[in-house]
Amino acid sequence: MPFFCSSYPIIEKCEIAKDIYSYIISCPEAASASRAGQFVHIRAEGHTLRRPISICEIDKKNGTIRIVFEVRGKGTNKLSQLKAGDSMDIIMPLGNGFTVKEVPSDKKIIVVGGGIGVPPMCGIAAEYSVSNKIKAIIGFRSKDRVILEDDLNRIGADVIVCTDDGSYGHNGMVTAPLEEEIKKGDTAMIYACGPAPMLKAVVGFAKEYNIPCEVSLEERMACGVGACVGCACRIKRNDRELVLRVCKDGPVFNGEEVIF
Repeated sequence: MPFFCSSYPIIEKCEIAKDIYSYIISCPEAASASRAGQFVHIRAEGHTLRRPISICEIDKKNGTIRIVFEVRGKGTNKLSQLKAGDSMDIIMPLGNGFTVKEVPSDKKIIVVGGGIGVPPMCGIAAEYSVSNKIKAIIGFRSKDRVILEDDLNRIGADVIVCTDDGSYGHNGMVTAPLEEEIKKGDTAMIYACGPAPMLKAVVGFAKEYNIPCEVSLEERMACGVGACVGCACRIKRNDRELVLRVCKDGPVFNGEEVIF
């Protein structure tokens, strides 16, 4: 799959929660080649290693992508200082994205996101929003950390927000609303991204109810293209345990294959 490396203009910047930023970037060729679930690798001035950021939304018509990230260190802090009119030095699109399947119109898709794992759920929800019902279940620590609820609604999803402290939406983790939705019996596919314990629980429900599930793994990356093997994960495939690279072989994997 082709990828592009260039400096791309920022056309919009917004702080959507404390230390969480949304950027829309003009990149027509890269946007045309991008798929939901892939990521970009951004150079932060003064830092050797690039920062991997999930693609949140792809607008092929207007030639843009949207990324959403949280400031977690010096590199992402440097990126957050960029503003509309500046350029980002980006390699994109990287990795393997979500599989978009043919799903009967009377079946629904569930997307599950935890914290900063919510952004890629916008991209995959958009792939189904015209033809299928979308249920989005998103979890955060507290109300002030909630992001992209309105965006998922705009895309066409029916959104359930969960907070650990009960300050907004469902009080607790995403697992209870997820099981309740699954028990309705009309779920065709589950997609998820977030912390490993959350993904493990989501995959457990998918297995129990025999529903296909894909998960996007979050790992620290260095090269982003599979050369350094710094983002290894364990997969069980065809009764063999394999060590694969999240950046090159993922970040999206069949949930049943991942060894958490």
